[in-house]
Amino acid sequence: MPDSFFDYQSANAFHAYSTAHLIQIVILIILCLLMFTLRSAIKRKASAKRTIRYVIVGMLILSEVTLNIWYVSQGIWRTRTSLPLELCSVTLLLAIIMLLTRSRLLYSIVFFAGMTGALQAVLTPSLDYTYPHFRFLQFFIAHFAIILSALYMTWVEDYRPTWKSIGVALIFLNVLAVVVGIINYMIGSNYMFLMHKPLTPSIIDWLGPHPYYLLSEQGIALLFFTILHLLFFVLPGSWKQHSQKNNSKEKSYL
Repeated sequence: MPDSFFDYQSANAFHAYSTAHLIQIVILIILCLLMFTLRSAIKRKASAKRTIRYVIVGMLILSEVTLNIWYVSQGIWRTRTSLPLELCSVTLLLAIIMLLTRSRLLYSIVFFAGMTGALQAVLTPSLDYTYPHFRFLQFFIAHFAIILSALYMTWVEDYRPTWKSIGVALIFLNVLAVVVGIINYMIGSNYMFLMHKPLTPSIIDWLGPHPYYLLSEQGIALLFFTILHLLFFVLPGSWKQHSQKNNSKEKSYL
């Protein structure tokens, strides 16, 4: 295996929407479509449900463990940059607990905060390395697994959030931001980009200067959470009811 696969000084820089990046987006779409298409078949077999659930748990744990091994092996583990205090790191840990315990409270947080954060990370990665570097692969596997964990609980375990779940997720984000903000102040870090914007291009660049983008993120989070709820639950429910009414009318004419 070439040294550049692990070397943190690798010169192969990541470029957004390069071929390597677009391939990862396509892979995510395929995985989501497979999960949705096979959901009924998976539901019918307890062994299949258990296997997929533990595979996702394994992906989550392995991505976090190997990341820290990489930090240590490269001599770059630092409290200011390596603690699991980014939003996706926190929701990754919560996703593991959610899958193992089937917690409905954690499901609300992972579905809204986890999915939104992971999707944003996949589309606009804050990443220094491109394929085939370890960090490139670890980054996308971790974020894919967060998204798949929420979709598994939705499509296979039939979990459903309510409108109140959006409020729960927003409260969680604000409490987390306060806690992480205090830690940032104490150790001079920038977890969750609370102190300044990321150095690489991201959606935050569109939200104004610091600290105003922190307020803008509240509205963006509410918007994205609402869109997710509408797309996954409200609109499909309306279409199903409309289809059932049409079928009833057709039967009455027979």
